[in-house]
Amino acid sequence: MRLWTLHPRYLDAKGLVALWREALLAQAVLRGQTKGYRHHPQLHRFLATDDPPAALASYLAAVHAESVDRGYHFDAAKIGDARFSRLLPETRGQLRHEWTHLRRKLRERDPARWRALSDVKQPRPHPLFRLVAGGIRPWEKVSIPPPKRI
Repeated sequence: MRLWTLHPRYLDAKGLVALWREALLAQAVLRGQTKGYRHHPQLHRFLATDDPPAALASYLAAVHAESVDRGYHFDAAKIGDARFSRLLPETRGQLRHEWTHLRRKLRERDPARWRALSDVKQPRPHPLFRLVAGGIRPWEKVSIPPPKRI
């Protein structure tokens, strides 16, 4: 499961569909509707809020908005009704790490998208997040070297 800090606009079609499915699974976990994934590290930042399901619903709403912009037909009725009224802090280091991770995926999976994003020097975060100073989050599984500074 990967709940990207990056804005969903950067994902290729396969990545956006995967994000939608994974975020819906995360929503089910936070609602107590499944026994699996309850301790998944990607859920930490949502669990740290006073209303994890509302935070996840807000996350999903932005993913849905991107799908609409692309002409996809994700079912908005699957998103919870509550919304989170604040932005969640996320570190610049986490965003940089994910940007490097996504770019490596795209280079293999969708070279045209990889090339189209080559001019992006400072990727935007998902609309739920506001960037703060800091490195890669402790819950992140790091399998690649830390990225260069953005």
